[in-house]
Amino acid sequence: MPHPDQEPVAQAVFTALADPTRRGILAELAARGPATATDLAARLPISRQAIAKHLDLLSDAGLVRGSPGSGDGSATGCRPDRWPWPSRSSPRWRATGTAT
Repeated sequence: MPHPDQEPVAQAVFTALADPTRRGILAELAARGPATATDLAARLPISRQAIAKHLDLLSDAGLVRGSPGSGDGSATGCRPDRWPWPSRSSPRWRATGTAT
């Protein structure tokens, strides 16, 4: 059974990862590095406003760093310590050709 203090964190992470759009945003940040909501909207089929809302939820779950909802154009980056799946550019992916 998980430690009681871990349950809210786990709930936030699994809620964030349950949405395929948020997983796509995380994958984009992991593959290409920090980006603003405007940058992500240019690369993904979703509005800047929707991306900003998704980034806020991802930030609340601790999966991204930065200030996604600040409105100041701050870049948001993936937190690799909280995102356990390697990107295609990671040494683990390059060595094996897979994420497992």
